[in-house]
Amino acid sequence: MSGLAKTSGLVEEGGNQSRKRSFSSASTETKEYSSTQTKKNKSEMSANEKKSNFSVLSPNSNGTVKTVSSSSMSKPGATTKKLVIKNFKSKPNLPENYQETTWSKLKEAVIAIQTSKAIAYSLEELYQAVENMCSHKMASQLYVNLTNLVEAHVKSNIEQFLSESMDRQVFLKRIDDCWRAHCRQMIMIRSIFLYLDRTYVLQNPSIHSIWDMGLDLFRHHIAMNTLIQTRTVDGLLLLIERERGGDAVDISLLKSLLRMLSDLQIYQDAFEQKFLLATERLYAAEGQRLMRELAVPQYLAHVEKRLREENERLLHYLDPCTKWQLIHTIERQLLSEHLSGILSKGLESLMDGPRQQDLTTLYSLFSRVKDGLNELCNHFNAYIKKKGRTIVIEPERDKTMVAELLEFKEQLDNVVTSCFQRNDRFLYSIREAFEHFINQRQNKPAELIAKFVDLKLRAGNKEATEEELERLLDKIMVLFRFIHGKDVFEAFYKKDLAKRLLVGKSASVDAEKSMLSKLKQECGGGFTCKLEGMFKDMELSKDINITYKQHLAATQEGAGLDLSVYILTMGFWPTYPPVEVRLPAELTRHQEHFAKFYLAKHSGRKLQWQATLGHCVLRAHFAQGNKELQVSLFQALVLLLFNDGDNLSFEDIKTATNIEEGELRRTLQSLACGKARVVTKVPRGRDVQDKDQFSFNGDFTNKLFRIKINQIQMKETSEEQKATEERVFQDRQYQIDAAIVRVMKMRKTLSHNLLISELYNQLKFPVKPADLKKRIESLIDRDYMERDKDNPNQYNYVA
Repeated sequence: MSGLAKTSGLVEEGGNQSRKRSFSSASTETKEYSSTQTKKNKSEMSANEKKSNFSVLSPNSNGTVKTVSSSSMSKPGATTKKLVIKNFKSKPNLPENYQETTWSKLKEAVIAIQTSKAIAYSLEELYQAVENMCSHKMASQLYVNLTNLVEAHVKSNIEQFLSESMDRQVFLKRIDDCWRAHCRQMIMIRSIFLYLDRTYVLQNPSIHSIWDMGLDLFRHHIAMNTLIQTRTVDGLLLLIERERGGDAVDISLLKSLLRMLSDLQIYQDAFEQKFLLATERLYAAEGQRLMRELAVPQYLAHVEKRLREENERLLHYLDPCTKWQLIHTIERQLLSEHLSGILSKGLESLMDGPRQQDLTTLYSLFSRVKDGLNELCNHFNAYIKKKGRTIVIEPERDKTMVAELLEFKEQLDNVVTSCFQRNDRFLYSIREAFEHFINQRQNKPAELIAKFVDLKLRAGNKEATEEELERLLDKIMVLFRFIHGKDVFEAFYKKDLAKRLLVGKSASVDAEKSMLSKLKQECGGGFTCKLEGMFKDMELSKDINITYKQHLAATQEGAGLDLSVYILTMGFWPTYPPVEVRLPAELTRHQEHFAKFYLAKHSGRKLQWQATLGHCVLRAHFAQGNKELQVSLFQALVLLLFNDGDNLSFEDIKTATNIEEGELRRTLQSLACGKARVVTKVPRGRDVQDKDQFSFNGDFTNKLFRIKINQIQMKETSEEQKATEERVFQDRQYQIDAAIVRVMKMRKTLSHNLLISELYNQLKFPVKPADLKKRIESLIDRDYMERDKDNPNQYNYVA
């Protein structure tokens, strides 16, 4: 078999020359078969063919294909026949009227789709027809014909919507049916004309796709028709209004028609603005009406319900682009327009509850609108100031003031934490309001807070564990921070602390030191240095007493009497007026012995005995048995008189003890009129008169062995309170004088207004300008400073 391959020539032009290149078409362009080999096996032929194809390529052929004899592979004498493939001599022609015939077939199919009839041709055949027309440059006319056909069908649907007597519900249903049918038809038509859509339309950007062409025709001829559009939108608004009123409506119809408006891109222009206006009118009227009819919790619940319903409408049938304007409209009409009204009408009752769920709703709703939280915070602040001022100002509430303030503060903190999301604005508002109202009444809150701390730190307070007491002290420190007159607190706290330490009534040394640490952290070391000195004195006194007892044991003195003495540094402790009383000789001897012992160790010091602070334990013999009586020194002096006489008059006791008359009456009251009546008074009565007679009650009974008799002198009298306030006032004058001299020494020359301003910055307690002016005049009189000769409002420092 001879292996021959045909070569095809390609002319390539370059410059002014043309040259031919030969390419081998090894086994694809032509195939040659020997006429003598037709009866041979096909696989053998294929092998020989492949062999001959590769053999025709010569390394030096320079791209040409040579004819090579393959006589060694064929029988001798065989001849080869050449098979040649040639192009058509003339272009094939389309059948006559091909375009008209094909379009007629396609038109018939489109009309069948539009009229919901069976299509006479297969979809494959129709698709092929479209492809053929596009391949033969008939796409433009095909697109125009299809557009005209669809437009004619759309126009034919208009008439059914122009009837004036049609019910709105029926009208909307018919529009919906027409729209759904149109969409189904355009999907079917597009599937037939898909080749046109993907070739001709894509190549011409100015032309609508078949789907968009259908939407455009429906929009132009039906949706944009003034009568049809008006009736459609009005019908939709009526349905939505009925649904808002609680009536059942066809949600699927609403959804379909609103989706139609969105797809036709007329949702915003045709529907949205009218819908928002209708919404605004509805909720404006509803807000005005319900604000008059409903209580605030019910109104807030209604607003929350309305917002939830509108969000569901957005989810079910409204276009998402409407969301912001719709929700904003509801918030404006139901909330923004009534912010002050809601708060004035209901915030106080909500806070008094406190109704935490309603307050959470209130905060949540107000946070949605502009200035909502500002208004809420302002009314919240005003509420705190109003209620707090009521607690602080009324004198009859003094006994419960601190407890009420702590409870009020805890309630507010809970509201801010659980309802107001710990918003810093509200936390600051609480602090500002408390600082404002707690200082409306000068000095008294500071005094009462100090007394409240004293009450909680006394040994008799069994209400709380150490952990609870620690938490309570933290809460009290919060109130303490709001007080301007902290020096008043310090004075009363120091006086009460002294009583607790000296009488041994402190609940816990750890609690005392914890409170001291809190005060030091809050106000600095200068505020607590005297208080720390009191604790130091108590510790030193313990050591001195131990040493004294060792001294007594060594000298074998002091038998029958156990004396403990507290050495108090006068600068640290409150000022106590000296009281002269007549002590039993035995007690006087022990005092002198201790004084001699102490002064021997600490020369140059002076001891002043404070009888008002002393207390004793006496052994008493009653008919029931022996008892121990824990009494004050004054009570002990009175009881010891009955060792020498059974009946004593008031005057006898007064002369024997030299106790001040008022104090003696209170002492006798505690012994003869209290719960533990170890003394009998004749005549009986609660008041002690000058002619009363007293005798020891030998028949006294009590189940306890050690009996504590209330120490009336430990209760604070009004005179003591005034004295404490006077000391605070005096200390303030010293502080003002020191501040004035400090400022003038640094500035040398200063105007009156600047000096006053500087003093307000330095002083930590409230002070009036008139008081500052008095202190300035006092310092001028004492030659610490002088007025400028040329300017009376100018002060000069005198070195």
